[in-house]
Amino acid sequence: MDTVIIVIQFFLSLSILVILHEFGHFLPARLFNTKVEKFYLFFDPWFSLFKVKKGDTEYGVGWLPLGGYVKISGMVDESFDKEQLKKPPQPWEFRSKPAWQRLIIMLGGVFVNFILGFFIFGMILWQYGEEYLPADNLTYGIVADSLGQELGLQTGDQILYVGDVRFEEFNPGLIIREIALNDAKTITVKRDYEVIDIQVEERFADELTRYSNKDNPLFNMRFPFNIANVLEDSPAYNAGLEKGDKVIGVNDQPTVFFDEISSVLKSSPASDITLTVIRNDMDTLQLNMTTTEEGTIGVNPQHPFEIFGTERREYTFAAAMPAGVDKGWTFLTDQIKAFGQMFRGRMKVSESLGGFGTIGSLFPSTWQWETFWRVTAILSLILGFMNLLPIPALDGGHVVFLLWEVITGRKVSDKVMETATMVGFIIIIALVLYANGLDVMRFVNK
Repeated sequence: MDTVIIVIQFFLSLSILVILHEFGHFLPARLFNTKVEKFYLFFDPWFSLFKVKKGDTEYGVGWLPLGGYVKISGMVDESFDKEQLKKPPQPWEFRSKPAWQRLIIMLGGVFVNFILGFFIFGMILWQYGEEYLPADNLTYGIVADSLGQELGLQTGDQILYVGDVRFEEFNPGLIIREIALNDAKTITVKRDYEVIDIQVEERFADELTRYSNKDNPLFNMRFPFNIANVLEDSPAYNAGLEKGDKVIGVNDQPTVFFDEISSVLKSSPASDITLTVIRNDMDTLQLNMTTTEEGTIGVNPQHPFEIFGTERREYTFAAAMPAGVDKGWTFLTDQIKAFGQMFRGRMKVSESLGGFGTIGSLFPSTWQWETFWRVTAILSLILGFMNLLPIPALDGGHVVFLLWEVITGRKVSDKVMETATMVGFIIIIALVLYANGLDVMRFVNK
């Protein structure tokens, strides 16, 4: 069922983005009296799932869910309709229109993707606001995971800066972003009342962005083990542990933090243990119990957000829209920086690319509208950015040829366009196969 929900979200998001992207081409084409022969969601080689003719345009749904397209008369595109191009240009054809009109038609899809991404980010901020945990509230510092320890962090550190950027909110992603994209060389932490600079090795720009590390946190919040609830018929329940109790020791050893106690429990499956707890901030109790085969006792800890307290930014509609543009623009500039790092060899292309499986993994296994729209906004901006790449067969490739025509006054021949589009189409198919092949290999190697 979880997989079904992910698949539904994926195809709903993809359908929204494809339809609006193609509408971005369709609308200016019709405004400039250019004939649009087809408007399709998904591709329809050999047959379509649905189609209807309205006016000059056939609207339909294809069976191959790799995107969608509009077929504009007199345009060299992935349909490779050479017969039409052998005939004299007609007034309603794309090739008969002035270069500036053709440029607007080609940029329409990308323009819609960018505007849609910015708009969705803004609407999310307006509807949901932003909840965050100020880093200063983490009075016990962090719990460094293995990758964080390799980076030089230690449990108990309080992070102050990453490079020159203040670590104001609890956000491990900021560490990765600043090191991988902005070449941060130091992490400044407060450790045992002393402020020190941790030097970041060059290799971490690649290490932190590897696909194999995407689910490995650098660090988590360090917090006391306060009991939020106790499961019935569990070892803790039978021993008398109650909601609100604070665990301060295991087997007569002072141990107050969740990470420490959790580590002791996991290393003691099916073992007799004694927990020292404080109840009602007054009474100290010793509770004896036996852990399960998995090294658990059947309790849920109080969430650190409740312990430390979060803050929330609320946005009016007027404030949310520019804030959404700012978030979207930051995301786009990060993509450009990531490409730059790949060209410089500081990040591996094979670790950064992903196919449909990678995209699908962005969606949660339960339906959450806030997450759905956030992922859709991200995918919209990625779609716009990728379509701007100067690869023939993509919008960006057509734009390059049109800009050449605008600057030089000389139109690129249809023959050159056909050849370039064919080459670009092969490149795109190869990239799609490569990206999805990476997903397959990652699944096999799990």
